Amino acid sequence: DEAKLQRQGYVDALRDPEIHKAIKAGVLGRIAVTYFEWSSFDHKAIVAGWTLLDGPKSAMELASYLAEVPVRTGMRTSITGAILFAMPMFEGNGFEGTRKVIDISGDGPNNDGGDVMEARDEAIAKGITINGLPIINDRPNRFGFPVLQDLDKYYEACVIGGPGAFVVVARDFDSFAAAVRRKMLLEIAGILPPVRHAKALTPPRPALRQLAQATAPPPMQNRPGYPGGCDIGERQSRDFWRQRYGP
Repeated sequence: DEAKLQRQGYVDALRDPEIHKAIKAGVLGRIAVTYFEWSSFDHKAIVAGWTLLDGPKSAMELASYLAEVPVRTGMRTSITGAILFAMPMFEGNGFEGTRKVIDISGDGPNNDGGDVMEARDEAIAKGITINGLPIINDRPNRFGFPVLQDLDKYYEACVIGGPGAFVVVARDFDSFAAAVRRKMLLEIAGILPPVRHAKALTPPRPALRQLAQATAPPPMQNRPGYPGGCDIGERQSRDFWRQRYGP
């Protein structure tokens, strides 16, 4: 059910007229996107390959496609695996973007696949920005696995990075669709091109820029580290399985 709600959030956003306006009002009037789902380090699946969105028709077509493809689920949470999987997807994809952005949405910290900060830093070194959409999971886990209540702070300290990186928080699964819409508007309309290109490119429409400024999260420079440590998910997982099955 949670996986379906996440997928539906992106479907609804792609159908939103404000998203269509933001795409057309952007620097180039078009964006290219790909969509994949992930869970454990070995569980990644491309749902939709790279697709050009240049207006309502192409966005609606992608939304309809995503709505029809069955949702795949898995155990564990490997943000590391998702980042490492996404990085090479920018190479040879048929598009040359002015920005490269990986969106990570999930309801828990990394607990599989290695150090999430190493993967994040590798992406940043390649000129890729990572934005985050953490979901504060208010639903009890049927297996008793612990829930990280300050997942937004974890994402800020351990997951996002790169030029203009930000976090938009979904306070529960039911508010996920609204959070996706806000995040996409910020990404498409709220991040201006580098200064060296500013004169050659058309800035977003004033209304969209005002929306972005009104809803933009605070700057993330000099953000503090996560108090529990960025390996908290791995430690939670180890403790859980030890308690369940013994050392």
